[in-house]
Amino acid sequence: MKRSMPVSEIMSKNVIALRRSEDLTRAEMLFKRHKIRHIPVVVGECVIGMLSYTDLLRISFADATEDEHNVDTVVYNMFTIEQVMTKNVTSISSDTTIKQAAEILAENEFHALPVVDDAVLVGIVTTTDLIKYLLDQL
Repeated sequence: MKRSMPVSEIMSKNVIALRRSEDLTRAEMLFKRHKIRHIPVVVGECVIGMLSYTDLLRISFADATEDEHNVDTVVYNMFTIEQVMTKNVTSISSDTTIKQAAEILAENEFHALPVVDDAVLVGIVTTTDLIKYLLDQL
């Protein structure tokens, strides 16, 4: 296992992101359509927050149905993405080692790190990415 391999080797590069002006109904649709659990919130290409599927579950019954049209949108209309997202997000650069990324995730209570180079979102690495990498090494 290469200890100095950069996170750019395992990160998702085609990142699904939300603008803070979008609504939580759209966020839920993106989570379900792309089968993801974390979405960076951006202004332009700069990350200002992170929205997780768990954040949505805290305010709704979003997982109670597979049909996204049956979700009670009244609850979503009560909140903005900025009110629900995590602010002050820890990010890493694409040359951060996989080991360093794993240490950050292991020490904290979140499961995704936006990858930012020169203030621009270039990827995202999740605990799932790390597990897949470890499995490939075995």
